[in-house]
Amino acid sequence: MFYDLIAFGISFILIQIYYFYLTRRTRRAPQSSVHTLNAITRERWVKMIMSSEKLDILAIQTVRNSVMAANFMATTAVLLLLGVLNLGEKIGPWAEKLHPFCEVCNPASELWMLKLEMLLGSFALAFYYFAMAIRFFNHVGYLINLPCDFSHDDKPYQQTCAYLNKAGHYYTFGTRTFFFSLPLIAWFFGACTLILATLGLLLGLIALDSVPSAD
Repeated sequence: MFYDLIAFGISFILIQIYYFYLTRRTRRAPQSSVHTLNAITRERWVKMIMSSEKLDILAIQTVRNSVMAANFMATTAVLLLLGVLNLGEKIGPWAEKLHPFCEVCNPASELWMLKLEMLLGSFALAFYYFAMAIRFFNHVGYLINLPCDFSHDDKPYQQTCAYLNKAGHYYTFGTRTFFFSLPLIAWFFGACTLILATLGLLLGLIALDSVPSAD
């Protein structure tokens, strides 16, 4: 149990260090973050739609596609919740049979219930984020068709951008919560696998959070 707790602490600290670094890098060089690029792109898209009277169908189709994507992910989160609940009693024995033959990596049976609860909490949190994304995407569907005179009052534009970026952020949070469930799953197989999965996840996040090269 001691090694499991130490590994969890190391994993948590590594993730916090990465996000601290990402926040500082984004503040110093906003153009280096894909999240900043996505927010700017969404705002440009809203301005294009609200500046034209001929793009209503495009707006509705795009928002509908976003709602469908968030709905699919929310449904996936619920199915994963049900799957973990149904297989919860079998995960422990499987982990004990499949763990590496190393004392340090030997999973602690005392923490099995805690690991299961954290995994369930991760999928429940993902469902919440995707449900909130659906809510804000639905609001955007109404706001995007409001008339907007940019020369006199751009409040409808600003409000639409705020709602759309909010929806995008919730969708990102939900996806990240799915990603963070991978180290939790690896934790069932021991302390070593938790740290290795965390390092692998961080390498993947570094690639995802960087702006792709246009070359």
